[in-house]
Order: sequence, then structure tokens, then C-alpha cells
Amino acid sequence: VQLEESGGGSVQTGDSLTLACAASGRTTSPYWMGWFRQAPGKERNFVASISQSGTNFYTSDSVRGRFAISRDNSKNTAYLRMNALEPEDTAVYYCVAGRPIPGGLLPDSWGQGTLVTVSS
Repeated sequence: VQLEESGGGSVQTGDSLTLACAASGRTTSPYWMGWFRQAPGKERNFVASISQSGTNFYTSDSVRGRFAISRDNSKNTAYLRMNALEPEDTAVYYCVAGRPIPGGLLPDSWGQGTLVTVSS
């Protein structure tokens, strides 16, 4: 499956932003979708994941309560709604499709990434 993110940009502290991830290709295969992020000079970390049906989802401790993941299977698209953004959320955000593992997601496919910059 091919993934393409959109919705990144530059915002200020406290703002909200929604990222979208459109899937194409073998979209008939069931898969979880999720988001990772990589801040400048740091490793890539899990952010959130959602099941094929959308009924199960997980978020990392660092964003729980501020970020929400959802998906619209009729559009083959997943979303990451980010509220109360902080400068520490500045990162390249990657959409992934894969399999759930304890505490995260094992990606099979990656998007190219979209940059989110939060200024104070």
C-alpha cells in the first residue's frame, strides 16, 4: 500500500492541526494505520495507531489527551487531529500501515512524511 500525507505546516503554541494520510494500492487488505514522528536530531517514535475497523486505537503517553487518530475507510484515509500543540511537537510526521504490536505498530509501509513546526 502507498501512503501520502498532507496537512503539515507552521503553527503557534496552542494551535490545532489535522494531518491526513491517503492510502492507495492494495487497500482491500486489512491493515492498521498509524503515525510516527521524528524531531530534529532525535529518533523516530510511535505517536498513534488505529485498527482496520477504527474501533481500537492507541496513542503514546506524550500526546494522549491532545492528539486523536481516526480513519475513514470509504476514503482510504487516516487522520491525526492535533490539539494544544507545543514546540516539542515539532517533527516530521510519518503515516504508516502495518501490524499492531504491544505499545505501538510495526510498519509495513511508510509515507514520505510531512513537517509540522510549532513556534512559541
